[in-house]
Amino acid sequence: MLSGLPPESGATSLRVAVDGPELPGAPGTTGPQVLADAVAERLPTLSRPAVVVPAEGFYRPASLRLEHGRTDPDARYSDWLDAAALAREVLDRCGPRGTGEHLPALWDLERDRAARAEYRPAPAGGVLLVPGSLLQGLGLAFDVVVHLRVSPAARRRRAPADRAWELPAFDRYDDEVDPMALADAVVLADHADRPALVLQGRWS
Repeated sequence: MLSGLPPESGATSLRVAVDGPELPGAPGTTGPQVLADAVAERLPTLSRPAVVVPAEGFYRPASLRLEHGRTDPDARYSDWLDAAALAREVLDRCGPRGTGEHLPALWDLERDRAARAEYRPAPAGGVLLVPGSLLQGLGLAFDVVVHLRVSPAARRRRAPADRAWELPAFDRYDDEVDPMALADAVVLADHADRPALVLQGRWS
């Protein structure tokens, strides 16, 4: 479906969010990063170039993310992603009147320092995929949103013990944003080995 959607008039690329929790599961489990990588690999075979820019490359420094501790679900919900930087360095640049370049990452999470990455040309007429969690409701200029829906019960079943503290952030996201209702396509991913696709929004 993405292969047939052109970018917005004046934009370099079609900007696509792949939104959902990253949870462990069986090999090949569908998470935002896995799905975005698979789509980016498939699109060139359909004559559509693609690039993946993970949202976690635009997380804030640890001093800001973890200001209230390492296990604060409210901070996980609102303080981790630097949405303004993601917009400024990626989405706006690839949109109408943008430069046509994007920054692949702003912050190196592993080293907790600036990534020092250089701007790269976005795929002209192609697809820019941004995988990550909690991406909707922030006013980010995505042309298409794909949401991986994992129910609260499935999240609790699949979340490892050391990440259970994050679960209230995703509950809040469901309650306050209702990401499933806002998305153009929903991947029902309670059963990681049997995802199902629901089309809505621009495809309804």
